[in-house]
Amino acid sequence: MLEKLTPGTELDGFVIGERIHSGAQGVIIGVASPDAEYALIMKVPRVGQGESSESLLSFETEAMILPALSGPHVPRFVAVGDLARTPYLVTEWVEGESLEYWLDGGRLPAVEVARVGAAIADALHSVHLQHTIHLDLKPENVILKRDGTAVLIDFGLAHHAHYPDLLAEEERFAAGSAPYISPEQVLDDRSDSRSDIFSLGVVLYEMATGEMPFGMPETMKGMRDRLWRDPVPPRSIAKGMAPWLQEIILRCLETRADDRYQSAAYVAFDLRNPEQVVLTERATKLESASLFEQVRRWWNSHDHLPITRRRPLVPATEAPMVMVAVDTSHPNDQRHPALQRATSRILSLSGEFRLICVSVIRAAPLVEGSGGTATASGLHLEHLVRLRHWVEPLGLPAQRLSLHVIESANPADTLLEFARRNNVNIIVLGAPGPKEHTLAWWRSVASSVTAGAHCSVYVVRVPTVRSGAGVIDEDAAAYPPAQFGW
Repeated sequence: MLEKLTPGTELDGFVIGERIHSGAQGVIIGVASPDAEYALIMKVPRVGQGESSESLLSFETEAMILPALSGPHVPRFVAVGDLARTPYLVTEWVEGESLEYWLDGGRLPAVEVARVGAAIADALHSVHLQHTIHLDLKPENVILKRDGTAVLIDFGLAHHAHYPDLLAEEERFAAGSAPYISPEQVLDDRSDSRSDIFSLGVVLYEMATGEMPFGMPETMKGMRDRLWRDPVPPRSIAKGMAPWLQEIILRCLETRADDRYQSAAYVAFDLRNPEQVVLTERATKLESASLFEQVRRWWNSHDHLPITRRRPLVPATEAPMVMVAVDTSHPNDQRHPALQRATSRILSLSGEFRLICVSVIRAAPLVEGSGGTATASGLHLEHLVRLRHWVEPLGLPAQRLSLHVIESANPADTLLEFARRNNVNIIVLGAPGPKEHTLAWWRSVASSVTAGAHCSVYVVRVPTVRSGAGVIDEDAAAYPPAQFGW
């Protein structure tokens, strides 16, 4: 895909320019459009030999969330490409310099830390008001404009309260950049906006001292240290730092979210009004906590368990999680229309729902080909496109829908585990065909899922013809005609 995007070529009305950045998950290319009133960039995920499907999940997340955001603190959304041809995301090219560039010169004066920090806090507050948590705040994801405004970029790990959390639903570890993540993210909780405030504290610490409060961990064990470890007080590194600035930084870095600032707006206010900052013992600390205290914290940190993702606004019985298993390996299978009809009828029984469409495919060959479905990422993309085509006739809004392609040699176990992990209330899947009955019903995915599920399962059979009776719509009998119980 990327090799086709050469300068001077055209894609969906966008004229391809030079590459601006090339990263592990994709590339950023300058593009032009006669209708655009500002500069544009195109983000293209990496798909092909040796590429991970993680980049596609990140791409899907950003393409879903960014159009829902507006204001001066995010890039303007322009267009998203067709997954079946070339996945891409076109946005405004924010003119300015990244905070990472600013920090190349070392620590910043306190007045600059306060000014830039307040601008970042403003941006976070704006995003939080729009029900979004960034979850990957770091210097390279902050653009500072000439007017002093901070713009947040790269929403590939973000979470929007009204949209599916693709990364969480597939239980991908997507905590963010290791030096900046919050304790909640280490514990795999992506639901707390105060995680961004912790990350802001790390950024403030880095700006003020030129160092990282928790180092540069490369392992999960290293990242877990922030559950108990007391960072070196900034004033012991940057001599002469004002107590109010240390107070703000260390309050942002509290391990317990309840002990931090509860709003990014409060951080911005304190940074702009240092005389209003209420000083506590944080402000005067020159040494880390005692060895005894840190051992106590370390011991208590082992009581923390991964947080179950449960964010229902109404009882689960009124807002069901419905999972439909779709066989994208056989897109022309006669069971698909019946499965679509049954899914539509089930969803019509509730005003609130989340539909999760899952396709389980076999893993790509260990020895990849040169392109297309011969590569792991290309195969993933092909089935993701098929899954999207399958659900299109249902006409569901994006915030009610999420799509997942999972590689596994055991579809039944994979579906059961996925349903359990994501608190699914009902599973919908197709029954074996007539010719499969005599072979091995007990071996079918449907029977295994029905036997092992923790929730209701609706097995859908295709219409069949009975002699002298015409067509019998058997999928209509897959659920009770009067009362529907989750």
